[in-house]
Amino acid sequence: MKSRCNGFAIFALLVLAASLRAAAAAAPTDVSNSVVKIFATMRYPNPYRPWTKQGPAEISASGVVIGGDRILTNAHVVLYAAQIEVQGHQSGDKIPAHVVAVAPGIDLAVLQLDDPAFFRAHPPLPLAAGLPHVKDTVLTYGFPTGGSSLSITRGIVSRIEFVPYNFPVSGLRIQIDAAINPGNSGGPAVVDGRMIGLTFSRLGNAENIGYIIPNEEIDLFLSEIHDGHYAGKPGMYDELQTLQNPALRAYLKVGPSVHGVVVYRPYDSDPGYPLKPWDVITRIGDTPIDDEGMVKIRGDLRVDFRYLVQKLAHDGRLPLEILRGGTLRHIELPVDAGRRTLVQNLDGRYPSYFIYGPLVFSKVSWQFLSFLQNATLARTIGLIDSPLLSAALDRPTPQRRELVVVSSPFFPSQLAIGYSNPLGWVVSAVDGVRISSLDQLVAVLRDARGEFVTFDFDQNTGETLVFPRRAMVAATAKILGDNDVRAQGSADTMAVWRASRSRPAAGP
Repeated sequence: MKSRCNGFAIFALLVLAASLRAAAAAAPTDVSNSVVKIFATMRYPNPYRPWTKQGPAEISASGVVIGGDRILTNAHVVLYAAQIEVQGHQSGDKIPAHVVAVAPGIDLAVLQLDDPAFFRAHPPLPLAAGLPHVKDTVLTYGFPTGGSSLSITRGIVSRIEFVPYNFPVSGLRIQIDAAINPGNSGGPAVVDGRMIGLTFSRLGNAENIGYIIPNEEIDLFLSEIHDGHYAGKPGMYDELQTLQNPALRAYLKVGPSVHGVVVYRPYDSDPGYPLKPWDVITRIGDTPIDDEGMVKIRGDLRVDFRYLVQKLAHDGRLPLEILRGGTLRHIELPVDAGRRTLVQNLDGRYPSYFIYGPLVFSKVSWQFLSFLQNATLARTIGLIDSPLLSAALDRPTPQRRELVVVSSPFFPSQLAIGYSNPLGWVVSAVDGVRISSLDQLVAVLRDARGEFVTFDFDQNTGETLVFPRRAMVAATAKILGDNDVRAQGSADTMAVWRASRSRPAAGP
């Protein structure tokens, strides 16, 4: 009897040992070995001196090893980086890296290292399946300011929402109350040893409000770049309003059983566009939409219905159910990977420009419009009804594909005597020709033959600038030399300008 009991005990111990070994094998790798520090030397564009770049800026941030011998980090960590290096946890070596894919809208980027041997000691961090739950304990790993070693902070998941990221992109976002500081960007947020997302920002002056890009958004990004190209994520850009107001419901003659959101202004005014003003969108796919425009995606989670666009859109079409004139209809809404507006983000590019005499012309970008943070200038532009404010979100048309602006004050020149500083003036016409783009402006100047060249602007108080054409062309080279400007224009505008060389009649 005693030996039989000992046999059972030995068997139980063997089973326990086997289960412990299996648990150990299934346990996630030490998180610290998968977190890296990123060093980058940035050369940001200078929107007001577009022929040059801002001075070098050294930054440091965080990243995490993912499958395929890659590093995942934030786009803002590496966008405009002239040099990137990666350092592993408790390592003295910095390894050169380069960007293989970047998505500024959703703030994600993937790096590869020049030395793949790094990944032998730094395995990918396991990913959590699905979204975390509110109140889950979360750890953030990274290299924030205040020290050089790895920092770990603890908090909880506070909320999960579908919100705007960088215009015009929206996505899921996790809010946590763990401390997030500069340098944490790109580091992983971890629940139970598995990554739930990537740290990317914190809320201004608020205490312990940080934000995480969840795995779901990361997976969408990674699946898009498998072929080396990132097209962006589909979005729905129609202007909508809730269906909560009783008078609005009565006006639309909708009964108490009808729920959804009202189309205030369709994204496209073309007669063939499937949505019309006063349509009520009741379902996205098979999912009902409530009167606040929300859908339930889990028992404890309710988000903006546009979250489902990225899940349901196929071949650029989104299935919707709408109520129009009392009749339910099913439509296929076209959805774009980017919202087309007259003003666009540079998204890692340097601004296009062209210099003509003492004038500097550029395409208007959101980076250029950052000067509107200056309240005095914003009021001034508002008073003169500038398209910089009134037309920035307009869709491009054949008549106006982009806004062309004088992006710098006059270069010092006798040619500009008596004229006001035209910085921020939007060009409407050159020699009476309506300007739709920077390339067209360059072509009009290239082919001009008159004694004078005239510039009109889209401001009520803007002057018409008149210059002697031959003197403007002749002065340009001297102005470039006096101001240490290497090129009269960016590569794209100079290609247009030099096309005149094949046209003998287009010379000055």
